[in-house]
Amino acid sequence: MEYSQIPGTDIKISKLAVGGMSFGKPAFKTYRWILDEDATDAMVQHALNLGINFFDTANVYGAGTSEEFIGRSLKKHQVSRSAVAIASKVYFNPGRLSREAINREIDGTLRRLGTDYLDLYIIHRFDYDTPIEETMEALNDLVVAGKVRALGASAMYGYQFQNMQHVAEKNGWHQFMAMENHYNLLYREDERELIPICKQDGVMLMPYSPLAGGHLTRPSWNSDSARSKTDTSARAKYDAAEEQDMPIIKRVDELAQQHGVKMSQIALAWQWAKGVTAPIVGATKRQYLDDAAAAMDIKLTPDEVAYLDEPYTAHEIVGALDQNPTDMLPKSVEN
Repeated sequence: MEYSQIPGTDIKISKLAVGGMSFGKPAFKTYRWILDEDATDAMVQHALNLGINFFDTANVYGAGTSEEFIGRSLKKHQVSRSAVAIASKVYFNPGRLSREAINREIDGTLRRLGTDYLDLYIIHRFDYDTPIEETMEALNDLVVAGKVRALGASAMYGYQFQNMQHVAEKNGWHQFMAMENHYNLLYREDERELIPICKQDGVMLMPYSPLAGGHLTRPSWNSDSARSKTDTSARAKYDAAEEQDMPIIKRVDELAQQHGVKMSQIALAWQWAKGVTAPIVGATKRQYLDDAAAAMDIKLTPDEVAYLDEPYTAHEIVGALDQNPTDMLPKSVEN
């Protein structure tokens, strides 16, 4: 395993993160494929055995049970808190990113994880209802209080991220040091503004969906997996662009055959070639983590990266929101 650090800190992170959305009790039909507590425990421990120490979850995953399962696995096996880096998120909750909501939700997250602090606290989306100043001051106060070691943000528009960073800088508050955005070979819209802003400001990239909900792991669009059949959220992200994305998938398959590796490994190698620090892999089988770890040995040439990049065409925005959802979650998740 290779390691890096969250910028501006001494927090050691593996260059792969384990996605906690794959763990917990399925609170919605679209997540019927996620792992129960025993399977989560096995997956967490397998990740640690591979040298993966970076875990990303959220207060909303499994309605909080993802955090509980991860926390109990670490406690059960007496894993030293300093040996792991844990990230969680806030936004899809009552009050969104208000001061009251942030203070309430961080305490709930820490309680469920069974820890006194988070290594990284991420705002899950941009909040259109709460003043930026209120959000950034509340987040800063968590760092000062020792409940959070570093701050991050997730999918949003570039100008929104820059505005939040500017408010923090102007007031001498802690800024975001990580961006968890939607980024993969089939969705690269953030290369226009958000990613250049992050790179300019030294903010690390830790994208979710690096394998595009499984589409970058097989030469065909659909599969017989439980997730492919039930994950309406993934379908909402990708199905509309199937025709324009299949040429990219064919090239991933072609390069995988040339290298004698799996398509998923080419897709992950592309992430690191693009300057990503730690793509988040949502694994439901040990083999998926084995494959992801082995992908670190694959070094794509600039010509190979260009070959994978070439067929891409503009996509509809998927990830950043134009307004807060009317309910707590987007409709694609509530199905």
